[in-house]
Amino acid sequence: MCDFPVDAANNPRTFLIVGLGNPGRQYRLTRHNVGFMVVDRFCNETNISMQRLQSEAIIGSGVIDMDKIIVAKPQTFMNLSGKSVGALVRFYKIPLEQLLVIHDDLDLPFGTIRIRGSGGSGGQKGLKSVIEHLGTEQFARLRIGIGRPPGRMDPVEYVLHEFDPAEQESLYQILSRASQAVESFIRYGLTKTMNQYNGSILNE
Repeated sequence: MCDFPVDAANNPRTFLIVGLGNPGRQYRLTRHNVGFMVVDRFCNETNISMQRLQSEAIIGSGVIDMDKIIVAKPQTFMNLSGKSVGALVRFYKIPLEQLLVIHDDLDLPFGTIRIRGSGGSGGQKGLKSVIEHLGTEQFARLRIGIGRPPGRMDPVEYVLHEFDPAEQESLYQILSRASQAVESFIRYGLTKTMNQYNGSILNE
C-alpha cells in the first residue's frame, strides 16, 4: 500500500478509524474489546465525542490538521463487524488508504502493537468480516497483541475474559501508545507510523 500525500491544507481528506469489539457492559473490559478501548483512548486524547448511531455503529467525528476524522465502534458483535464498516466506507466514500481497523491479535505477545498496510485476517473473525464486506485485504490495520491463552484454555473463552491484574497495570501504557499510532497514521502516513510504533511497548 502506498503512502498518501500529506497535503491536508490544500486537499482535506476523510479518515475512518474503526475499533472492533462486542457491545454490552459484560464485554467492555475483555481482551476482545481492546479495539474499542483504543478508540475510546484516541477520542479522549483528541476531544472527539462519540454519541451518534449510524450504520449499526457508535460514531463520532473531529478534525486533525484540517482532515476530517470519523471514529466508529460497530455494534453488530465482533463476527459481523464488516457489515457496519462496509456501510460506513460507502457512505463517507472513504478511500481504503484512509481506513484503519484496530483489533486484538492472539498471535502477538501482550504489550506488542503492529500496524500493517494489508494482509489476511489471521483467524480474527471481525477482521475477516471486514475483508469480506470490503472485498479486499488492502487496508491498514492496527493489531494489539493479547497473547495466547494459557495451557489448554479455549481461545474463544480467553478473548472474552478480562485482562488479568498484571496485564491491567500495563494496559494504560499500551492504549496510550496505540492511540499515538492512530494519530501518527493520520498525520504522517503508514510507513512512518510502522517504523516508529511497531514492536513491544513493555520493553521500552
